[in-house]
Amino acid sequence: MRITGDQRRRRLVAHQLALGVDRPGLPAARSPEDVTRRLVALHATDAPSVHLAVLARVPGLTLDDVRDALFERRDLVRVLGMRRTMFVVRREMVPVVHAGAATAVAGRLRARLLKELATLPTDPPVADPEALLAAAEDQVHAALVEHGPLDGAQLSRAAPLLRTAFLPTTDKAWDVRRTMTSPLLAVLSAEGSVVRGEPRGAWTSPRHVWELMTDWFPEGIPALDEDAARVELARAWLEAFGPATVADLKWWTGWNLGQARRAVAALDVREVEVEVGAPGADVQVADAVMLRSTDLDGLGPAGPADDVAQGHAALLPTLDPTTMGWTARDWYLGPHRPLLFDSAGNAGATVWWQGRVVGAWTARPDGEVVWRLLEDVGPEGEAAVAAEAARIGALLGGVGFTPGYVTPLYRELRA
Repeated sequence: MRITGDQRRRRLVAHQLALGVDRPGLPAARSPEDVTRRLVALHATDAPSVHLAVLARVPGLTLDDVRDALFERRDLVRVLGMRRTMFVVRREMVPVVHAGAATAVAGRLRARLLKELATLPTDPPVADPEALLAAAEDQVHAALVEHGPLDGAQLSRAAPLLRTAFLPTTDKAWDVRRTMTSPLLAVLSAEGSVVRGEPRGAWTSPRHVWELMTDWFPEGIPALDEDAARVELARAWLEAFGPATVADLKWWTGWNLGQARRAVAALDVREVEVEVGAPGADVQVADAVMLRSTDLDGLGPAGPADDVAQGHAALLPTLDPTTMGWTARDWYLGPHRPLLFDSAGNAGATVWWQGRVVGAWTARPDGEVVWRLLEDVGPEGEAAVAAEAARIGALLGGVGFTPGYVTPLYRELRA
């Protein structure tokens, strides 16, 4: 029996939550690299999210397994890419993300920094923004060559031009003195000159060291044609998230609509329809696409009793790739968006049951995992969520964390 694009998309979500489950023709993910490849990229802005996104999907993996993939094998690399967001991608995807997304981001970040240096008051005053940036870049490179990996504070001491400060121009609480360290390192990261390495201290720490990209790619990031890289990035994303709309792809990549359409046009896709809007509401249908090579019902039997989502609970971290995979999310979020997202549209940590969001969770400072359900999932669902919370809590080993994105429900859970 064939299934619709919408049915396949719901089954796709369920599959993404249980990558550690073997399926006909699709072996289970066994490593952090497998998980990352299946999801294209893991959100890495919030320090704990990469580890938690992997642990949520493959029972048996540990925090050390994720660390080894990141910093021992270096199969996974942190890159500033789509939507000016920090991601972790497989090593072979770095050139694709760099050419297809990061290069354009780097250009915008550099232009903005130069404009700020030219128009905002600074300490000391800046006479030539271009010359200052060039000299600061040279200092950063020299410091990393001489000292090896350094965190931001260490770099600002070794490269004193990073301490050039922007001065407040208003009395707003957010308008404070800030140095050039973070914005320039963001530029260099997007340009592929430097890369974030291992955090100082615990795995939850946001204080990463910086390393030269040539320490990871001795010949530099391999160069790709920008248009070809966009096509490859669109292909990889549709393989993981299709069926999806062009608007979804545009949002996820940060491209403009023309770029998204041209990338899709270069692929062999078929058109399908998917529902958007909350379940139970008036059905709205949107045009979507999926790779023609993807079997429409290739994720398994169409009967709901055989669906991998049945009986499956998952605790996903902030900015998880599944939660943030599409721009239209009501079909798996239902009415819960106001409690689970912050005002900027960043997803908090979510509880999933049978392929949809049903609540939120967090780990308190002592490592205790607490959660709250926003709808009735029945005794089976409650037991499954409790068991998954106990499993994640055991992996954390008594270590909690504070997410970088605070949602309304998170405040209640931490109280």
